[in-house]
Order: sequence, then C-alpha cells, then structure tokens
Amino acid sequence: MDRGSSAAEVIIVIIPIVGIIMGSVVVFFYLLWNHKRKMLLIKAGENPRTDFDLLSFSLLAGLLLVSVGISLTVFLAIAKGAGDGLLGGIIPLSIGVGLLVFYGIQRRDKNS
Repeated sequence: MDRGSSAAEVIIVIIPIVGIIMGSVVVFFYLLWNHKRKMLLIKAGENPRTDFDLLSFSLLAGLLLVSVGISLTVFLAIAKGAGDGLLGGIIPLSIGVGLLVFYGIQRRDKNS
C-alpha cells in the first residue's frame, strides 16, 4: 500500500468524527446559552414561553431522514451489496418514515 492511499483513508475516517464533535459543541452551547437566557428572563419577571410546533418538526425531520436514508441505502446497496453496512441507510430511512406516519396521523386527528 502506498503512502498516499493510507493518508486518504485517515482523512476519510477523521472527517465524520470531527463533524460529530463540532455538532455536539454547537448543540451544547446552544442549550447552555438558551438556559442562561431563560434564567435571566425569569429573574426579570418575564415568562419565557416558547412555542414548539411538533407537527412541523416531525414533517421536516421525517423528510430529511427519508431523503438521506434513501440516498444512503441506494449508495450502500450499489457499493457494498446486501450486508450489515446497508443498515446505515435503512435505519434513517425507517425513522424518517415513522416520523412522516406520525405527522400524517396527528394531522388527521387535528382536522377531525
């Protein structure tokens, strides 16, 4: 094995790890600053109420997960064939379908 291909393999392995770490840092600081903001609003006598639309979130997350799951499933099926690696695409696909089913059920119940 030549030196160029091993360096490329190391970079390919490191990029997802760095992405996960950076995403975790962003989420941590968002939660920390949001908590501090709410505490300051409570001390000031205001009610920090935020509206969270679960239906819109489940629709967005479901669509994103379905699209990522389909593309990963197709890519992994072509690249590796049927095997355990295919779960990397099937899992987000099934979670996305579940969220879209939840959205459909909740929307139908809300309209009734």
